[in-house]
Order: sequence, then structure tokens, then C-alpha cells
Amino acid sequence: MPGEPPAPPLGSAPAPDPALDRPPVRRFGLVGATGIAERAVLAPAARRDDVLVRAVAASSPERAEAFRARHGLAVAHASYEALLADDRVDAVYVSVHNSAHARWAVAAARAGKHVVVEKPLCLGRREAHAVLRAAADSGVHAVEAVMTADHPWQEAVRALLADGGLGEPREVVTHLVFDLPPGTGYRFRPELGGGALFDTASYWLQALQATVGLDGAVASGRADFDGPGGVDTTFTARLDWPSGLAATLHAGLCGPHRADHEYVLTAGRVRVRGVLRPAAGPFPVNVTVLPDGGPRRVLSFPAADCAAGPPAAYYDTRLAALLRLLDSPPGDHAGTALAARRIALMEDAYRDAYDRWTAARLAQAGLAQAALRQAGLAQARWTADRSAAYR
Repeated sequence: MPGEPPAPPLGSAPAPDPALDRPPVRRFGLVGATGIAERAVLAPAARRDDVLVRAVAASSPERAEAFRARHGLAVAHASYEALLADDRVDAVYVSVHNSAHARWAVAAARAGKHVVVEKPLCLGRREAHAVLRAAADSGVHAVEAVMTADHPWQEAVRALLADGGLGEPREVVTHLVFDLPPGTGYRFRPELGGGALFDTASYWLQALQATVGLDGAVASGRADFDGPGGVDTTFTARLDWPSGLAATLHAGLCGPHRADHEYVLTAGRVRVRGVLRPAAGPFPVNVTVLPDGGPRRVLSFPAADCAAGPPAAYYDTRLAALLRLLDSPPGDHAGTALAARRIALMEDAYRDAYDRWTAARLAQAGLAQAALRQAGLAQARWTADRSAAYR
């Protein structure tokens, strides 16, 4: 017919279908209408053609609908359960408060969804085991989203330590302090898994795991638990290894902001400052090498001329890594097992700090009671003496 393209010759290959050349689209649902979901998933997903953020559920249907309308998503579900039952969602991102991470990670895995959980994965060993078991039983991935993981600076530091030119590692000192308005949000509610340790431990422990390893490490902690409701607004955690290596985290919620690691070796130091800067955009991370008696060197990662390309924002690189993992066979749960090791150490540090705090409070109470008893006895003696004087 006029206007129709000519038929291909007999025996010729069919014309290529452009749709077949496009990468498969991973369809995400958001368990939680949160700011971190906007930064960690929605923003980087908008720059890719292999991710579709399709649905959201929140603490209320109204909150979910407002989030859906603001971001142009297809569906706002009335509940988290309804989102997990959506057969047009094949992976979920969990960013509700920390104390609910394990519950919804397990539920998502049991629903047959791959699940990415904002750090921390959960709050203790039993929860980590439940997440691992649910993912293994359902043949899906369960992943902790630690934005700093796998950044080139970590491999660079690991290589510097292994090289031996700076001697043996002796100490790692980390400061992770946020500048949050006091008393705002779940971070200041211990019943929701708030607190300085739970907000920072994943960054600290993942960096140590990538650079010096966590095998053999034993955790301890100190905190005053003097924030609203008894939350830890500051926390000092420590790891000790049989080799004598020690690592200390100084964590805080109320500023001033600080984010750095310092590796102290027998013949020099390695400093990594501004480790959270790429969360705000495509900024490099600078590693300063300070050999004893030698020239100072500054290494920038990623460098503009390296294989990794120009600097990228943490959330873009982390989403890309997560998508590669989700596209791999789900039988290997090594990454989740590494996260479970971090969770165990975090739990140990918290329990140690809380036990010490409780013991100190009980001791103070005991001393106070003893002082009252002594005061009572002194008053009784004084009264008896005065009575005797007036007989």
C-alpha cells in the first residue's frame, strides 16, 4: 500500500528492537516517605534509565500520597503491607526509623522482594540473623545501604597500610559528629533506635572492615545517656584486637560537624578528612599521607584522570553498586554477613556502655543511701547527746 515501508527481502535478519538494547528496569518501592529516600534513591535514580521508583508507603496514607504527588510516583499505597504485596515492585528500600528496619526487611524478603535497608541494617544479632534467614529462604538479596562503602579512598588506605612503608598500624581514631537541632526527629528517641552510636556506627565499622578488617576485634563503649528520654547524644566506642591495634569512635548528634579518620602507624599517619562530603554532591575525598621524617602527600579519590572517572556523589555510586548486586545471583550473602558482623560489634559497644552506665547509677544510688544512713545515725547521736545534756 502507498506510504508503507518496503518489506525486507526474504531471508534477511529482522530489524533490531531498540527496547532489547536497553538495560532491564529495576522497579523500586519505598518503605518510608523520608528525606533519605529522596537523596539516596529518588535523586540518583532520576539520572539512570535502569531504575524506576514506582511506589511509596508511609506511616499514614496521607503522608504517602503527599510524597507520591511531590515526586510524580505511580502509586501511593495505604500501608507497608500493601506495598510489599504489589507485584509490580521487585525491590524495596527501607528507610523507616531504626527500630523498624529488621521488621520490614524480613517482611519484604518473605514477600519475595530484594531489600535495601538504610543503615544500620538492624540493631542486634538476633535481628541480623532473622534478616539473613528470610533472604536466604526466599532467594533474594538483603543489603545494608552504607553510602561510603566501596569508595576508592578505602582501597587506597588499605593499600597504604598493607604496603608497610609507614610501619605497623597501631591506632585508628574516628570522629563522626552531626550538627542536628537538639531533640528533633527519631534520632533523639531511644525507643525508635535513635542515638549517636546507631547513627554513625555503620560508617565507622564499614571503614574499618574495608581497611584493617574486623577479625578478632572486641567492642566496648562509654556514654552518659543524658539526652531526651535517655538517648545517647554522644558516644565513645572502642575496638581492640589481639595484635594491640585499637580503634576509637567519637560520635555525636549536636555538632559542630566533623567527619574524619586518622590511622596512626609506627612510622607515620594517614588522615582522611571530610569523609561524608560526597553525600552533598560530587566532591573528592582527600587522603593525607604523613610519613615520619618524610614529605607530606595528598591523594585525591577518585582523581579526575583515574579509571573511576571524575568525582561522583556517594549516593550515585552506591546506587550503581547496589543495582549490580541485585542483578547478581542471590545465593551469595557474603555482603549481608559482613553487615551482620558490624551489627554484632555495634550491639556489643552499646550494651557495654549501657551496662557501665547502669552500674554507675546503681553505685551512686548506693552511696547516696549509705550517706543518708550515716546522716541519720549522726542525727540520732546528736539528738541523744543533746537529750543527755538537758537531763
